[in-house]
Amino acid sequence: MKEALEELYRQAEAELKAAAGEADLLAVKTKYLGRKGLLTAALRQVSQAPADVRPALGRLANEIKETLAARIEAALQDLAAGSKEAALLEERIDVTLPGRGTSPGRLHPITQTTREICRIFAGFGFSVAEGPEVERDYYNFEALNMPPDHPARDMQDTFYIEEGVVLRTHTSPVQVRTMEKQRPPVRIISPGRVYRPDSDVSHTPMFHQVEGLLVDRGITFGDLKGLLAAFLKQIFGDETVLRFRPSFFPFTEPSAEVDIRCVMCGGKGCRVCGQSGWLEILGSGMVDPAVFENVGYDPEEVTGFAFGLGVERIAMLKYGINDIRLFFENDVRFLEQF
Repeated sequence: MKEALEELYRQAEAELKAAAGEADLLAVKTKYLGRKGLLTAALRQVSQAPADVRPALGRLANEIKETLAARIEAALQDLAAGSKEAALLEERIDVTLPGRGTSPGRLHPITQTTREICRIFAGFGFSVAEGPEVERDYYNFEALNMPPDHPARDMQDTFYIEEGVVLRTHTSPVQVRTMEKQRPPVRIISPGRVYRPDSDVSHTPMFHQVEGLLVDRGITFGDLKGLLAAFLKQIFGDETVLRFRPSFFPFTEPSAEVDIRCVMCGGKGCRVCGQSGWLEILGSGMVDPAVFENVGYDPEEVTGFAFGLGVERIAMLKYGINDIRLFFENDVRFLEQF
């Protein structure tokens, strides 16, 4: 019996040395120390040995069992430690390597263009005024000489929130609100988002405008022309050629559209300018006396002019962009060019 126990131990030792991994170690453990293992079966046979050798055999069998269990546990721990060390070596950070750079954010081209426009007009002495995007019908239309039955309302498709409340179709309501609170002289620009239900390659339901207003004594159409000419030359370059065309806006009289020579073809005619050689850039005019009366100004004492331009249109011409929807798709490949 003693020889059989010692032989089992030698076999187990040999198999432990040959074990190549965790699975082999667990197989040895099960083979010898499991409920149906070889050493467990040998311990059961100790009770059948003669009474005089039974205690010694029992001690030997328990010593072998404890030794094997300790050896197997130590081997499993060594294996786990080695795996952990290998993983740490694999995952270690080489602090001598240069760090990975991060791409800095950029201002959206609409934001860049808006800031440039505001900077130019700030140089002309204009301050920035803002107002609500959800606007009363009165400020969006009526105070600007467009009563409910006025045909000019058809010029602007409108999002209605409820009766008498709209998403503003232009930033002109800011001019009315400013004049209600401030006596002349007034010299402001009002940049902001506006809304009209229209969508194609050159229109979006939400877009950006900058409108300007100057009111004082003795303001003339010549002042308007000089200001806009100076602005357009600053934003598009000194070689910019422009023209004024008679037009109609319900809140200005006389009114004019301002065109610049096509920046794409230099006036020769192309798809962008419709072969005309000119690009419409903004609308303008002298403030209608009826608007002054709505805000409590005396049209016999003061005169003024107003103008409005689309920021997206300026940006498209400035950067050579042919689809307005690119501004709102948030494609990083597009935005990172600016």
